[in-house]
Amino acid sequence: MVSYRRILLKLSGEALSTSDQNIDSEMLKKVVSIVQSALDLGVEIAIVVGGGNIYRGATLSEIGMNKVTGDHIGMLATVMNALALSDAFERNNIPSIVMSGFPIGGGVCESFNHTKAKSELTNGKVVIFSAGTGNPCFTTDTAAALRAVEIDAEIVFKATKVDGIYSSDPIKDSSAIKFDSLTFDSAIEQNIKVMDTSAFALCRDHNIKICVFSMLEDNYSLANIIKGQAIGTIVSQTGD
Repeated sequence: MVSYRRILLKLSGEALSTSDQNIDSEMLKKVVSIVQSALDLGVEIAIVVGGGNIYRGATLSEIGMNKVTGDHIGMLATVMNALALSDAFERNNIPSIVMSGFPIGGGVCESFNHTKAKSELTNGKVVIFSAGTGNPCFTTDTAAALRAVEIDAEIVFKATKVDGIYSSDPIKDSSAIKFDSLTFDSAIEQNIKVMDTSAFALCRDHNIKICVFSMLEDNYSLANIIKGQAIGTIVSQTGD
């Protein structure tokens, strides 16, 4: 028995990288294993991937680049990561498709279409969304929330390097307190940094839960949450 039928997994670009590789083959294998464990439960999976391991638009604007140009470069970086993920899935016999938030020619990937995305999910493909929302000034967190709304996902899973949401950064603050659950309003009021306010608000307004969990613990954490285990932090309307 599983808790969700269709999910959206948000991966940061950094989740695919190591200190010496922008896109690390072992991290790709880990993502494939995590996704496969969820697919084995009969769950439909869409993915939004960031691009911070290659280029981050905000960082480029800090060094003087036009913000819109920097964001466009960052969005292109997410396409690179999406193509790498798709290749890893296909090499492991997991059918997938990459969709971009803005048109990219040459057969590289398809433009986003919510109807086709839902059809591909129903047919068993992993759908990977790239290029964010297709517009500058929006993060991939917001893109994840928006795509979740558009494909009728029941929950957004955000994979991080820590095992949930804390009152402060647990890596820097040993006294940080972990939350098992939060309401959307509480997360926004406390200015929780794990996701953007706009992402929290979108999910709140469309009653889509968010689960923040660690992808570093083991390859079955996502599957175990889907099966109902209390892992990570759940953000919802009621905080249950």
